[in-house]
Amino acid sequence: MSPTPLSYFTADGERAAHIVPLTWYMLIVSIVVCVVIGVMLLNGVRRARTGGGDAQTRAIPVERGTNGSHWIGIGVGVSLVPLIIALVWTMITLAAAAGPPPHPGLVLDVTAHQWWWEVQYYSDDPSQSFTTANEIHIPVGERVLVRLHGGDVIHSFWVPKLSGKTDAIPGQVNISWLQANHPGRFRGQCQEFCGLQHAYMGFEVVADTKDDFVQWRAAQLRPAPEPITPAQLRGQAIVEYRCGLCHEVRGTHAAAVAAPDLTHLMSRRTIASARLTNNPGNLLGWIQDPQGIKPGCLMPNQYLSAQQLHDIQAYLVLLR
Repeated sequence: MSPTPLSYFTADGERAAHIVPLTWYMLIVSIVVCVVIGVMLLNGVRRARTGGGDAQTRAIPVERGTNGSHWIGIGVGVSLVPLIIALVWTMITLAAAAGPPPHPGLVLDVTAHQWWWEVQYYSDDPSQSFTTANEIHIPVGERVLVRLHGGDVIHSFWVPKLSGKTDAIPGQVNISWLQANHPGRFRGQCQEFCGLQHAYMGFEVVADTKDDFVQWRAAQLRPAPEPITPAQLRGQAIVEYRCGLCHEVRGTHAAAVAAPDLTHLMSRRTIASARLTNNPGNLLGWIQDPQGIKPGCLMPNQYLSAQQLHDIQAYLVLLR
């Protein structure tokens, strides 16, 4: 992961590479405008003080004349140049980056929920389709079509090093796309205020080599591993009875789709929409007190006993 995961001043993909130069241009123009205005303001203050101070300045009547009108013309003329450049450049960038790729190597349906991301890997063959959450794997070098859906309120899908921002709106399908130049992890974030835990509605895009992606996809298509130890067997029963009201674990009786799919939970680097690193300790804390970690999230406290927590942890760490 980059030390500046949400920086939009560098690009690691084709789409972002179109956007970043325009971003730098607009930033530089904005800085120049602020500096010019500041210098002119300070110069005006200096002239007022040397000309008799604020009392003398107020005594000078405002009159229509030609003394300052030419400066207005100069200012408008100078301003038009960067504005026209920005307009033309923006149209060129939109043409290059906004539309869907003509021949995507992968198609994803991403649904934004309060406050997590559902990711469906689409295939014409239903047996090759599967669902995961909060971690998107893509093959390096391939254009990936992302069809965005809003599950409840308006959200916004943004991976600054790979793409621009695209809203996910209920009842509407919006199109985005991704492409990564090299392997790595790229932080994504919701960029449309969507409620209490908006700031903790993150995700990761993992760019894998093509061989690694094929292996990862094959692993994701498999059902959940079978429990072996007594603790794992008890844990599976708790997951099916308690967690299965919202979550799915393929190959078990837990088959709900209201919350993230847990079939290969431990293959993900983070949990709680990138709020926590995925390890047994954080996983146990998340199960025990989700409201303490993400107040307002829809995951309730199940008030499990110490033994139940131990058993469910033993089972969940099996799901790789």
